[in-house]
Amino acid sequence: MASASSNIPTIGGNRQPKMPKFNMSWVYIVILVSLAVVYFMGDGQKIGQAPARTASYSSFKTYVDRGYASRIVVNKTESKLRMYVKSENVRDVFHMSLKQTGPNPYLDVMYGSIDQVEQFVNAERADGKFQGELTYEITTRNGVLDFLISLAPVAFFIFLWFFVMNRMGGSGGSGGMGIFSVGRSKAQMFEKGNNLGITFKDVAGQEGAKQEVQEIVDFLKNPQKYTDLGGKIPKGALLVGPPGTGKTLLAKAVAGEADVPFYSMSGSDFVEMFVGVGASRVRDTFAKAKEKSPSIIFIDEIDAIGRARSKNPGMGGNDERENTLNALLTEMDGFGTNSGVIILAATNRVDMLDKALLRAGRFDRQIHVDLPDLPERKAIFNVHLKPLKVDPQLDIDLLSRQTPGFSGADIANVCNEAALIAARHGSKVVGKQDFLDAVDRIIGGLEKKTKVMTDEEKRAIALHEAGHATVSWFCEHANPLVKVSIVPRGRALGAAWYLPEERQLTTKEQLLDEMCSLMGGRAAEELFTGHISTGAMNDLERATKMSQSMIAYYGMSEKLPNVCYYDNNEYAFTKPYSAETARIIDVEVLKMVNEQYDRAKQILLEHKEGHNALALLLIQREVIFADDVEKIFGKRQWTSRAEEIINDNDKKDE
Repeated sequence: MASASSNIPTIGGNRQPKMPKFNMSWVYIVILVSLAVVYFMGDGQKIGQAPARTASYSSFKTYVDRGYASRIVVNKTESKLRMYVKSENVRDVFHMSLKQTGPNPYLDVMYGSIDQVEQFVNAERADGKFQGELTYEITTRNGVLDFLISLAPVAFFIFLWFFVMNRMGGSGGSGGMGIFSVGRSKAQMFEKGNNLGITFKDVAGQEGAKQEVQEIVDFLKNPQKYTDLGGKIPKGALLVGPPGTGKTLLAKAVAGEADVPFYSMSGSDFVEMFVGVGASRVRDTFAKAKEKSPSIIFIDEIDAIGRARSKNPGMGGNDERENTLNALLTEMDGFGTNSGVIILAATNRVDMLDKALLRAGRFDRQIHVDLPDLPERKAIFNVHLKPLKVDPQLDIDLLSRQTPGFSGADIANVCNEAALIAARHGSKVVGKQDFLDAVDRIIGGLEKKTKVMTDEEKRAIALHEAGHATVSWFCEHANPLVKVSIVPRGRALGAAWYLPEERQLTTKEQLLDEMCSLMGGRAAEELFTGHISTGAMNDLERATKMSQSMIAYYGMSEKLPNVCYYDNNEYAFTKPYSAETARIIDVEVLKMVNEQYDRAKQILLEHKEGHNALALLLIQREVIFADDVEKIFGKRQWTSRAEEIINDNDKKDE
């Protein structure tokens, strides 16, 4: 990746610093300050002169009668006179010293008739109370200046409006144009996407999705290869998948590999408080992309603007969002043409998108970016382990097995967390235990070693977790046990770690065995403590949801066989089955869960001594592993591939 200094242009071989960009805000500030100066100084007062003080006509006559006036200037235009005060009488008039008032202090006085002023001044002269000059002046009005001064408040509010709009992001990076560019695109353009430093080599796993986006890059580089056979370049591709699976990373890799302009923006960038702004930004984005075609537009989180439009106008739909979606639909496949422009988009909520957006001709391809399987997790680990100083004996296969259901982002987090744990312990390299601790930290939460528990609570937790371990050990299809802990983590007081088999299909027997192992904790509490506690809430929740899915979705019920009531419309106000069917589902769920609960109790009664020994070992050591369970119960009858890997690693450690 290029360093920051490489962006400085060179002139004659010497690096020159970039000049600051011109900003219209400074022009507005200068104009405002100038108007303020003109407004406050426009009455003819000179800079550095003392500020004027007004007085009534009667006070003026009193001051002149006392001999305080040095000279009088009468302004015939404004019906105002100015009485300059003698220096020795400044304190009598202003109650301040001459240093405070400045030289030539004066009073402004409004008069009614100039004849009365002349008569009064002549009378005071005759009495010897005024010896100064009486002069006259006529002020010529500046119509343009007066007009500008009158506009000063309006100019201030205009400036305030421009400033607020600029701060609200209306400029769109267009050099400070403020509100005039509020409808312009906010897309970030990469002329050469390789400046991002991300290519397809940085995208591990997801080989199918990577192949499809690689074809898009090839379409842009060699279009004739496909058009010679009569084919058309796809207009758009939608990346669909759970969060953290690498959808945005794939788009960055496309930008890094393609030698065409790449426009990147988020769906929320189209959303604005002003009516019509979203549609305007859509049009502006496509206009810029057409100018530099062939090009790619990438819209991340497109569900922000692509959500299905309401069929009922009275249901409170967002008209502005719908207008933005309509503009996007028109630009992608309307009467106009977007020759050479390919649209990439990403979302994890494809079920919420409008059907018109998903049809062929707009998004010709839906590329599914799913959670990585075992080989893909291994490839992702290899990518994220490159910058780390890892133990040469580290088994990446074990790490891949220990992280089922992890996304690429989760694996990156595991690697980073392991490095932090190793550094915290003062290690020179990141070892196996650091990674296992990192996985435990992410799945279960931070260890709470300071949490105070009574001996009775600790015994109940040990019996509960030993119940899970015992039942799962004797269920054929239950996930292989890795370790059991009664150290509190997060909100859990204890936990049992398993190494699940990754199946493409799951049978009813496998689901029932997993449900039975979930009920083992509650069953052990009731059998060996005589009461039940709140600690089994998570187990009960998972077992209940599993049984509901089996009965309502998978058709695995005796009374409702081969029927699926799944409905992906989350906004539906009615369930896809009757009240009587709902009652049958509830009865079947209760029956299925309690059958597995009774089965778990039966297994625990058959292996009562082993369960008790396991609980005592947990109380003593707090954490036990699969080989400890094997010493108590003997070798497990059913050995899976995951258990073989666990045993192989245990032998390596020995």
